[in-house]
Amino acid sequence: MYQLLHKEKLGPDIYLYRFRAPDIARYRKPGQFVIVRINENGERIPITIADVDTEEGSITLIIQAVGKTTLQMAQMRKGDSIPTLTGPLGEPTEIEKVGRVLCVGGGIGIAPLYPVARAMKDIGNHVTSILGARSANLIILTDLMREASDELIITTDDGSEGQKGLVTDAIRNLVDDGEKFEQCITMGPPIMMKFVCILTEKLGIPTIVSLNPIMVDGTGMCGCCRVTVGGSIKFACIDGPEFDGHKVDFDELMARLDTYRSEEKNALERYSSHAGCRLDSMSEGGSR
Repeated sequence: MYQLLHKEKLGPDIYLYRFRAPDIARYRKPGQFVIVRINENGERIPITIADVDTEEGSITLIIQAVGKTTLQMAQMRKGDSIPTLTGPLGEPTEIEKVGRVLCVGGGIGIAPLYPVARAMKDIGNHVTSILGARSANLIILTDLMREASDELIITTDDGSEGQKGLVTDAIRNLVDDGEKFEQCITMGPPIMMKFVCILTEKLGIPTIVSLNPIMVDGTGMCGCCRVTVGGSIKFACIDGPEFDGHKVDFDELMARLDTYRSEEKNALERYSSHAGCRLDSMSEGGSR
C-alpha cells in the first residue's frame, strides 16, 4: 500500500499529492510516469511524476479532477492509501546541454514540464519557460517554474495574469525580439502542442512533445495510445511518452482521444450521481 503523505489544492479541481513510494522516488527520471490504481477494482491511469523527494521517499503527482477516477482521488485525505503505484515507466527525457531551451507548458501540462525544465537548467542550459492557461487560477507551480527557469513568461487567454494571449504569441514575441533557441519542449493539451509545433517548425526550432494525455493502460497492451510519428506507428506509453513534435500526426491523435468519450462521460455521470459529487464539464484531452 502507498500512503498519501500530503494533499494540496492548487486550483479549481487541481490537486497535488505526495505518496510514499521510496523505490520509485529513487529510480525515477524526468519525463517518466506511474500507473495509479486507487482501489482493488479501480481502473489503471498513467500520471507523470511531477517531483520526487528521495529523503522522504515520496513522489509528487498532480491531477485535475475531470473524470471518475480523478474525482475519486479528489476525495482522498492525508493518511489514506492506494494499492497500486507502478513505475517509473516510459522513456525518460533526454537531458543534454544544448544551449538555450524553450519550455512551454499549458494548464495541467505544467506539472510534467517542471522536472524537465529544472533538469535542463541544472545541467547548464539557459531555460526560458512560457506557461499558459485560460485564466490565472489555472496556472500552477509558478514559484517552482520560476526557480527552474532563467526567464518565466505567463500568458492567459483572458489577461488575468501575465500577457493576454496564447503561448504561441509569446514565442513569436521572443523570436521577433531576436531570441534564438536550440530546443523547445512543450507539454499540455494536444491542441496547444499542435500549434506550438506548427510555429516552431516554421521557426526552425527542434521540438519535443509529451503525449501523456493519450495514454490509457500504460503498458501498450490496450493499443489506445497508438500515434503516427514520422509515418510510423508508435505507442505513447512504451515508445514515449516524448516524441519529435514535428513528426506527430496531431489530427489523428486528437481524433483518437474522442474514441471513448461517451463511455467516459457515462461513467463520470454514474459516479457523480452515486457519490453526490459535482459534475464538471469534460475537459479537452480526455478524462480519467
